[in-house]
Amino acid sequence: MTFSIVARCSETGMFGVAVSSSSPAVAARCAYARAGVGAVASQNVTDPTLGVRALDLMALGADARQAVEVLRGSTEHMEYRQVLAVDAKGISAIHSGPRALGTWAEASGTDVACGGNLLANPDIPRKMVEAFEASSGHLGDRIMAVMRAALAAGGEAGPVHSAGMKLVDKVSWPVADLRVDWTDDCPIEGLAALWDIYKPQLADYVTRALNPTAAPSYGVPGDE
Repeated sequence: MTFSIVARCSETGMFGVAVSSSSPAVAARCAYARAGVGAVASQNVTDPTLGVRALDLMALGADARQAVEVLRGSTEHMEYRQVLAVDAKGISAIHSGPRALGTWAEASGTDVACGGNLLANPDIPRKMVEAFEASSGHLGDRIMAVMRAALAAGGEAGPVHSAGMKLVDKVSWPVADLRVDWTDDCPIEGLAALWDIYKPQLADYVTRALNPTAAPSYGVPGDE
């Protein structure tokens, strides 16, 4: 019921993950990222612990392939799961269990991995990777272009209702964590609209956390 991307910006080291599904609040269960470490999507009959465990393994020195292999060899019910990972060197890895739902597929490249289940067709992850590799600019913009490309290629077999994007970069918290948890409209376009609002303020929110005296005006009534 899901398609997703995990990605790394080779220029900045920023990581991102985005996911969309017919299920509600998909990003709350499926999207994981840690600055300086990597990004992981855990999906299909989701086990949220897999995202945390993969990041912990990569933080201890495993690359993405090794982390996914450890999960595969040490976790029950992996035949139901999909796990996508990318690490700090741009190595990507994917596990797709044989009991993933419906039409499922995966594709990967340097700095990127894409996958999905209950897809309209098996070409979608490959087209997502191609869209990422053809894109440039801010990682958030590139990821949104990929999610739109997934929709254009067919997306999920049925309508999607939720979407989310998480970005991490240098600090210990996500610099962006945007979600559309349920809508009868297009959640990816809703997410893109949120990103357009949030992107110009992203750096300011980090500055406000690190050093409020250097932060710009908050731009709200009563702020002087």
